[in-house]
Amino acid sequence: MTDWTAFAAALGGIPTETDPALVKQKSRDFYWYSPVLKQQLRHVAGDIVVAPRDEAEVIEVVRHSFAARIPITVRGGGTGNYGQAMPLHGGVVLDVMHLNTIGPVTDGVLRAGTGAKLGEIEARCKPLGWELRMFPSTRRTASIGGFVAGGSGGVGSINFGQLREPGTLLGARVVTMEAEPRVLHLRGSEVNRVHHAYGTNGIITELDVAMAPAQAWLDYVVAFDDFMALAGFADAIARADGIAKRLVTAVDGAAAAYFKPLQEVLTPGESVGLFLIAAQSAESFEEVLQAHGGRVARKLTETEADSAVPAFEFTWNHTTLQALKVDRSITYLQSRFPGPDYLAVVAQTIARYGDEVPMHLEFIRTGGEVACVGLPLVRFTTEERLRAIIAEFEAHGIMVFDPHTYILEDGGMKQTDPAQLAFKHQADPLGLLNPGKMRGWTAPLPAA
Repeated sequence: MTDWTAFAAALGGIPTETDPALVKQKSRDFYWYSPVLKQQLRHVAGDIVVAPRDEAEVIEVVRHSFAARIPITVRGGGTGNYGQAMPLHGGVVLDVMHLNTIGPVTDGVLRAGTGAKLGEIEARCKPLGWELRMFPSTRRTASIGGFVAGGSGGVGSINFGQLREPGTLLGARVVTMEAEPRVLHLRGSEVNRVHHAYGTNGIITELDVAMAPAQAWLDYVVAFDDFMALAGFADAIARADGIAKRLVTAVDGAAAAYFKPLQEVLTPGESVGLFLIAAQSAESFEEVLQAHGGRVARKLTETEADSAVPAFEFTWNHTTLQALKVDRSITYLQSRFPGPDYLAVVAQTIARYGDEVPMHLEFIRTGGEVACVGLPLVRFTTEERLRAIIAEFEAHGIMVFDPHTYILEDGGMKQTDPAQLAFKHQADPLGLLNPGKMRGWTAPLPAA
């Protein structure tokens, strides 16, 4: 039985917290998006929160934890949806939000501490002529390390693809979980060893990421009477190379009805498109919109949108969050519709499920091609029905990235990444980092 008071004292002046309520709070993310995970993880909590202020203190925490065989689960902003940062086996919750340095942008590359908030990075860099290539809908509170360790893409992916694709993640400093922790410097494709690995195989302390030249973005909410007409318009904008954009989202009327901040500009039943369009492309965007039969419901500058609710906070996983604010029975799926005629598959899916699965589409680029990603809502009844819907999606060729599991491989990859598993053997030989999340790791957790 670990004496946590003695453990905290051994760390010297590194900030710790053992109050059960506060530790429980820091042990949670947005796992409750899933009614399945809500049941499975509701009792999960760490034993102590440790908040190092720099990399040297991270190393000190690792050294003491390894000696006592105490597991460590790294936590950033806590905005994940799948229990990625929830400590299944208790132990240390490593709060890295103090590692929040934001360096200058040099030749289009930003170096930032793992705990730097994406919103603060954007605010700091924008006046200097640079902006993030992509960010999640939780930009205001998410950390860059959490985005890299648990995310895959988001706003900006219509231009730059997903994080895993070459050119965006350029470098990472990673602390190993060993008796004498090492600091490894990963470069280029090596960063994928720890990208979207849930912190199971290394502690990211710093990242080098490529930035994009800053643009003045206009925040558009557009409305259509027919969802498939909206989807066709969104697809046209996604493919319009001359129109500079950062976000292309289509949400059907049943889902958009949950967007309470937008109801004053919408007519009941209208489907809603959310777009970020560069100011120089506004005229062309609106011309295409008119040709497709839609209308502008709201148009704001970035500054105006930040004072209201920006368009991106109705997109990606925030679509589900907006719905959950109104109806706690709602959940969602994450999927990708097969191309090239993905809109036909979308139409078939809508016909198959109707109001049970309100549609939500995000358009991105991946591998150089436009792709249609679905994050539809689901009116949850039972886990059996949810699993049946997932199976039916897959039977019709729709790839599902299951948001109702905390197991790394079962959520998206569907198989163990051999490079990530090999790196875990190298960097975490006892399996003490975020144990229980990587199915490919079969060694038992050592006794404390």
